[in-house]
Amino acid sequence: MNNLCADIGWKSINHEGEQLCGDHIDIVDQDENSSVIVLADGLGSGVKASILSTLTSKIISTMLAEGIKLEECVSTIAATLPICSVRGVAYSTFTIIHLIDNETVELIQYDNPEVIFIRDAQVYDYEKHELNICGKNVLKSVIRLKEGDIMIAMSDGCPHAGIGLEYNFGWKWEDIADFMVGMSVAGYTAKTLATMLIDECNKEYGYRPGDDASACVVKIRKREPMNILFGPPKNRDDCNRMMALFFSKDGKHIVCGGTTSSIAADYLGKPLKVSLSFERSDIPPIAQIEGVDLVTEGVITINKVIEYAKDALADNALYEEWNFKRDGASLISRMLFEEATDINFYVGRAVNPAHQNPDLPINFNIKMRLVEELSECLKQMGKRIKVSYF
Repeated sequence: MNNLCADIGWKSINHEGEQLCGDHIDIVDQDENSSVIVLADGLGSGVKASILSTLTSKIISTMLAEGIKLEECVSTIAATLPICSVRGVAYSTFTIIHLIDNETVELIQYDNPEVIFIRDAQVYDYEKHELNICGKNVLKSVIRLKEGDIMIAMSDGCPHAGIGLEYNFGWKWEDIADFMVGMSVAGYTAKTLATMLIDECNKEYGYRPGDDASACVVKIRKREPMNILFGPPKNRDDCNRMMALFFSKDGKHIVCGGTTSSIAADYLGKPLKVSLSFERSDIPPIAQIEGVDLVTEGVITINKVIEYAKDALADNALYEEWNFKRDGASLISRMLFEEATDINFYVGRAVNPAHQNPDLPINFNIKMRLVEELSECLKQMGKRIKVSYF
């Protein structure tokens, strides 16, 4: 098994005045290292387009993930979807990114803007073969992947951005490619890259989109383990065992909580240095222990990280906040969302007396629920999660 993984992120904006997006993105995992990603663009906009794109992406992604041939997938779509009475066409356009063992990608494209492939900070001109399937010309490419490769699939709402406003003929494919090459060198996640692209499209539309616009970004990277310690163990005699397991793991180490930090410092035989400066009023300051990558407060900080995680999975409107600030919640968010691929939680079950005040909205059950919530959010981001309780 190779050490590569796929970071996948997407974002969409709706046509002005529409509550539903006419584009749809579906991801189906075949196994731990293989996935089928489909971006479908339904004809027109609104409810009809949303139904067409949703059915198209669901049918293709599910059938391909089960190993059914592309020809059968396309013919099934043609037979299943209703015919548009105006255009006389039955289904939406689509782009398929089929990742195989995170070593090879099959790109299958029908009438969407061509996938932008970035390799070594340059646009990579990959080979395309034309297939005729059910009377439709479909482009197919097979590319051997390497670390750092970035693929950007988009609906035609992206190159149409700015028509009659910023640009006479829209924001051309070449301009989008140059824009994304510039963004790619900064090391952003796939989700952040997709957000930046769609935010720029929205700007070119004058924040009044004349079409649905969607982008799906796939970034190939090495697996990166991360370890997070949250709370002291229920039994004091388990402190050394918990610390030994935590610090023996490869990857960076994050310690959350005042008592937990003291136990970690004692185990390492290093002083705990607490910062007296607040980066922001709603998040407690961070601390330092030699041998630990990040030391933060516990419940309040993790609660903020969950807020950022939920937003990142939705509109990603807060990405600029956690991407650039230096408080504990922002630093943890960057490490977990952007750097980590495999995250090990070490969670202590000890009851904190400070949390038993009935005037405080914090108790033992809330702490456990925070871990479960954060774990679930991270799983939805495509992270591998393991939680160990002590």
